[in-house]
Amino acid sequence: MQVLVTGVAGFIGSHVAHALLDRGDTVVGVDDLNDYYDVRLKQARLARLEARPGFAFHRLDLGDPDAVIPALRGVQFTRAVHLAAQAGVRYSLTNPFAYVRANLMGHVTVLELCRHMPGFEHLVYASSSSVYGGNTHMPFAVTDRVDQPVSLYAATKKADELMSHTYAHLYRMPVTGLRFFTVYGPWGRPDMAMWLFTEAILAGQPIRVFNHGKMRRDFTFIDDIVRGVIAALDHPPADDGAPPARVYNIGNNRSEELLHMIAVLEGALGRTAEKIMEPMQPGDVEATAADLTSIHRDLGYQPTTPIEVGIPRFVAWYKAYHGLT
Repeated sequence: MQVLVTGVAGFIGSHVAHALLDRGDTVVGVDDLNDYYDVRLKQARLARLEARPGFAFHRLDLGDPDAVIPALRGVQFTRAVHLAAQAGVRYSLTNPFAYVRANLMGHVTVLELCRHMPGFEHLVYASSSSVYGGNTHMPFAVTDRVDQPVSLYAATKKADELMSHTYAHLYRMPVTGLRFFTVYGPWGRPDMAMWLFTEAILAGQPIRVFNHGKMRRDFTFIDDIVRGVIAALDHPPADDGAPPARVYNIGNNRSEELLHMIAVLEGALGRTAEKIMEPMQPGDVEATAADLTSIHRDLGYQPTTPIEVGIPRFVAWYKAYHGLT
């Protein structure tokens, strides 16, 4: 199978690409290698992929369809995993146009690429648990209202779901959206709490703990996420009269207290963190928790990695990547 993977130099994208190559698929990777965080990390992920047979890379900005569509003309793929996006809730407060370009225009570009691809079978794309906004009904279910986002990032992700449903309706193109819940693990993102806390604790610097630690997150290990993404890719929604569009939560099914996560991280590092307690940040939410009923029923998805296992694996990778003992 030939699979397009966008955001292939990103955290989730690179892991998904490796898993597809491992099982014998060919992968067409797209990424613009932007500088939202250290490009050297993206280049290191990409270098590992480029060393593998069956992988081809195109450096393209999906927010520029006039460049992307001609560049990929003639490239064949039957399925796609669209993970390229401008991530981060707080960054959207200061750089809103980056989200409009990457998450809205970029998503439409991918939809258009897929609908014009002969023999195309299925698009899986990244949504986010952020779409639930200030929802206080726990755990979050895919049937909950998601029309009251509290960040521009969340609003763009909900817009992606709506546009995808429209393409499924108009063109009978099978699409599956995955609402990711706080993904972490080796080769992770430097802008996320797991990395930021690890970096600070090892440097003997204090960590900023928002909402005075009164937060919960459904921390999901990358290996579980990859299994779920590929299970979704392998099972396109049926065109049975209704638009062939689905949306699933994909998380760990365990909402952990932030202070417990920090305690597990301290244990893995063998150090105690100095904590600076701060108020809630604009656009953030107090808690997330994933109801996995539908993805388990339809795809057999079952996460297996608690943070007591996943965090030490992240720490071991982090130390090796930075040459620390």
